[in-house]
Amino acid sequence: MTVPTADHDSPAEDPSRPSGTPLEAIAERGAPHSDDETEVAAEQAPGTDAQADISALDLDLAGSIEAICMVVDDPVEPVLLAQVLGAPVEQVVSTLGQLAGAYEADGRGFELREVAGGWRFYSRPEYAPAVERFVLDGQQAKLTQAALETLAVVAYRQPISRSRVSAVRGVNVDGVIRTLLARGLVEEAGTEDGSGATLYRTSSYFLERLGMRDLSELPELAPLLPDVEFMDASDG
Repeated sequence: MTVPTADHDSPAEDPSRPSGTPLEAIAERGAPHSDDETEVAAEQAPGTDAQADISALDLDLAGSIEAICMVVDDPVEPVLLAQVLGAPVEQVVSTLGQLAGAYEADGRGFELREVAGGWRFYSRPEYAPAVERFVLDGQQAKLTQAALETLAVVAYRQPISRSRVSAVRGVNVDGVIRTLLARGLVEEAGTEDGSGATLYRTSSYFLERLGMRDLSELPELAPLLPDVEFMDASDG
């Protein structure tokens, strides 16, 4: 039996081109096979490296924007983000849109939303029932010692600013004040003359939780707190 040779089974090769190699075969299989595909490839290929560079740069900018939007209480404007991050406003706006689109595509539980000319993170409406259950359950959780101490200072010295509460407790109370605000136990009460600092007071919910008609029913603990003069000296 005669075994056919490769010369008999394979088509004649073009002498003007080198013999094929495995890499050439792979390249040929992956190459475009129509004029339209060739045009698309030609349009996309030149920008591949540049696009990779832009993506690497945007990752740093996007991370910075995410970090800032995570801690702001009010929507932050793109102009302010651009000033802080030293980036063009157009690039910041584009990055914000790309982040918002990415969160939407991934189906995250939060969204980056443009509100009143600024951007901020919000929980997605479809997860509102879960957030509501968490908040309601959280209302039943016990306050930490730090929160109780801060609440006592606000109750007996209201209206009072955060800096004055910090002067009494000797520690930063920003996070604790936010917790008390979220629990509905304290509320904003205007601004302080001169400094313009936000003042805080206890809420009606605070009285409801303690079963009191008004603040006159608070226990006599005020004498144990430092005088206003002491707090003024601490601020100075």
